[in-house]
Amino acid sequence: MDPGAPTRKKATQGCVCGFLGDSSIACRCREHEVRAYLSRLSGPMLDRIDLQVDVGRVATDELLADQPLPAGESERVRTRVIAARARALARLGDASGVFANAQLDIRLLRRHCALRGSTRTLLRAAAERLALTARSIHRVLKVARTIADLDCAAEIEERHLSEALQYRSLERALAQFKD
Repeated sequence: MDPGAPTRKKATQGCVCGFLGDSSIACRCREHEVRAYLSRLSGPMLDRIDLQVDVGRVATDELLADQPLPAGESERVRTRVIAARARALARLGDASGVFANAQLDIRLLRRHCALRGSTRTLLRAAAERLALTARSIHRVLKVARTIADLDCAAEIEERHLSEALQYRSLERALAQFKD
């Protein structure tokens, strides 16, 4: 596959009717139906998805509103991302051949995503509660490292790890319906 080619993003709903967790419309599925639907998502497939995010329904009035985006918001985000990438590149150095946190191999992951104290305890507890695989844990660490870079932090802190774990919504949903 061409590394410069765009990747296709996949989306899934939490249940057959599509309203699980919707604040406007009640889900019509029974618990066993939700469990069966979610169980179709294989663990190895979920392991390979960095960000699993629930996106809620946007109100029609909000969608149709003629309100422009806040002035300069896109530019502020762009500036933060460029600065975070520069921090990652400076940390990784030219010798590694790696230019993004997503490319960290296990050796670099251990060096640049080491956790200490309560942050390590948090990851251990989350990994057990969510039944995260080694691959999922590595993905969480890479995302946490990126969040720390966006926050101008030298080390991954609990708040960075907590946010990264929030992006594992499918695994959280599966953990909720465990037998």
